[in-house]
Amino acid sequence: MILSASRRTDIPAFYGKWFMQRLKEKYVLVRNPFNIHQLSNIPLTTTSIDAIVFWTKNSLPIHKYLKDIDNMGYKYYFQYTITPYKKDMEENLLDKKIIIDSFQELSSLIGKDKVILRYDPIVLTSSYTIDYHIKAFEKLCNHVKDYTNKIIISFLDYYNNTSKNMKNHNVYNISQDDMQILAENFSSIAKSHNITLESCAEKIDLEKYNIKHSKCIDDELIEKITGYKLKAPNDSQREHCNCIKCIDIGEYNSCIHNCLYCYANINKESASINYKLHNPNSPLLIGDINHEKDKIVNRNKNDIKSYKQEKNIEDFI
Repeated sequence: MILSASRRTDIPAFYGKWFMQRLKEKYVLVRNPFNIHQLSNIPLTTTSIDAIVFWTKNSLPIHKYLKDIDNMGYKYYFQYTITPYKKDMEENLLDKKIIIDSFQELSSLIGKDKVILRYDPIVLTSSYTIDYHIKAFEKLCNHVKDYTNKIIISFLDYYNNTSKNMKNHNVYNISQDDMQILAENFSSIAKSHNITLESCAEKIDLEKYNIKHSKCIDDELIEKITGYKLKAPNDSQREHCNCIKCIDIGEYNSCIHNCLYCYANINKESASINYKLHNPNSPLLIGDINHEKDKIVNRNKNDIKSYKQEKNIEDFI
């Protein structure tokens, strides 16, 4: 099992203490987003979890726990998003210098192979132009060139709710030509800094710029980290996504970074309310178990078992 922590919210930034308590108690309960009274019981043992994938825009709060996670025997890597936007787009993010410093510190603590940078999503407006992004990307690469091997990019997807959040920002539809121009320039910049550039869940083929379709939940990287081969199914939830299957333990509308483009946290008032309902000692990320309404169910055994591939008999001969 690959544990995602989390595409739905920023666990390292806001919920590190809770996450550590869940690891100590060896299980977590996750609400079904389509049936909030159905709670999945997910075991958090080192025998079931092959690797943890952390998603964050601020890893600083979880740095103090990394040695404990190591000592428990868990393997992990980070998908770390750094974007060039200001407070008009990312209301509650820390100053970008602090974020870049924390990225560098994290890489120094765990190794740059395990810190993937995400320049994600690329948004075009009258202020955040193509030229702006090219200059920002160059500047960012100068800061991170010694601290990561890979950068993943994506272009803004216009979900209904994110469109509403951004309606006053004159967001442009990103054309194929725009993507080509950005890809060509980004590729040249990344190459000059010896950084691999990949795209996330994008239909467009950018191979001619040496930009491959990425696997954010990456079996090859996990095999390198764990030291064993995986036999894992692909995750088919998003078109053009190459990730292997994972279980996400986050909850929508619980991140208080308040990024207008975020598909997982579309209502900052709801996110603020949910954040205040968080109990670090609860098995649930948000709130507590309602014993009258909530029903705890076990996940399919195939979903929560290790993907470690047993050696073939010929390997022993």
